Amino acid sequence: QVQLVESGGGLVQAGGSLRLSCAVSGGTFSTYAMGWFRQASGKEREFVATMAQESNVDYADSVKGRFTISRDNAKNTVFLQMNSLKPEDTAVYYCAAARTYSWGRSTYNYWGQGTQVTVSS
Repeated sequence: QVQLVESGGGLVQAGGSLRLSCAVSGGTFSTYAMGWFRQASGKEREFVATMAQESNVDYADSVKGRFTISRDNAKNTVFLQMNSLKPEDTAVYYCAAARTYSWGRSTYNYWGQGTQVTVSS
């Protein structure tokens, strides 16, 4: 059973930074593409960033230049460094694992429980 556990969310002022972590257990981490998604209140879950097994990365336009995804295969962990945060970044952030590098939510087989990020203006 693959399990994903996010941490690092919290309350931050606009312009601040947070670093999210997602620890993966129960599977072979290096074989998964990893993604971050977010869901604001009343909205659908949306793609934020993805990182392939071989380190290719991609980002949603709304976070390009501000967010950075990275992974540590030795620690079975994926990170999302979020800088220059805006109130519109407020959401529950989820990490997810997939066999295939993709933006598509349906591609991801395993999901964490989410961590709340709140950006105050």
